[in-house]
Amino acid sequence: MTGPVPPAASDAAARFEPLRRRLVGLAYRMLGSRAEAEDIVQDAYLRWHGTDREAVEDAGAFLKRVVTRLCLDRLKAARTRRETYVGPWLPEPVLAEDVLIDAGPSGIAHDVGVALMLALERLSPLERAAFLLHDVFELGFDEVARILDRDPSACRQLAVRARDHVAAARPRFTVSESEGRRIADAFLAASRGGDLAALQSMLAADAVLHTDGGGKRSSALNRVFGGDKIARFFAGLARKNRPPSAVRPATINGLPGFVTIEADGVPQTTALEIGPAGITAVYIVRNPDKLGHIR
Repeated sequence: MTGPVPPAASDAAARFEPLRRRLVGLAYRMLGSRAEAEDIVQDAYLRWHGTDREAVEDAGAFLKRVVTRLCLDRLKAARTRRETYVGPWLPEPVLAEDVLIDAGPSGIAHDVGVALMLALERLSPLERAAFLLHDVFELGFDEVARILDRDPSACRQLAVRARDHVAAARPRFTVSESEGRRIADAFLAASRGGDLAALQSMLAADAVLHTDGGGKRSSALNRVFGGDKIARFFAGLARKNRPPSAVRPATINGLPGFVTIEADGVPQTTALEIGPAGITAVYIVRNPDKLGHIR
């Protein structure tokens, strides 16, 4: 039988658990990996457990500092992995019902949209941290400076540079949930049925297809540019591949899409970025390492 929980452990958990979702949300945005975010936050909890908590005035600020610094360390190794990654890299998909990922003050569609996550990937680790802490998690630059061990003015410059780079990734056009679902359902039917004309009518002329198989499953090794090429790509797949064994609609990183169980029994997520001229981006994650949490 297990004994009673020690008072110290109970106190540590009681102060930590209300902050867990926000910390996982921060780590996910820093790393683009839900699994790594959970690992980082668990490591932060262990450090919190061994801390003199009576001396900590603000547990939230302390833990954001710990999580950010752990993420910065992890990003150094991630940079090397990204350079050798097979094919396009996409963040691990987050579904709307994933209660573990905190949406942040501005809402999940803006804060973890795939285009924004890809823009964050192009920033330096410090730029990414300064931008997320200030612009997404709404910390003042004095607090950001304490977390990053930099001057407030330097942190402000980091955030400004980051903001300039990610500005283009902010959604300028939104569709209603019902319209997004209608388009996603139509795209699913056309892409799986090989309806070339329907695909061409839905895809914007400058659309981009990203498929992330990570070298573990078949996927396009380069992004596919242009609505017509993407339409022909899916029409060709429909002629060769068996239909999925299961399909369900989903909101993925704030975007309309669907989860499928493919013929090989492995899940796949498809998310659609939609603009005034139609579908502007298709994001498909097939790498099984990124889909372990998808059911």
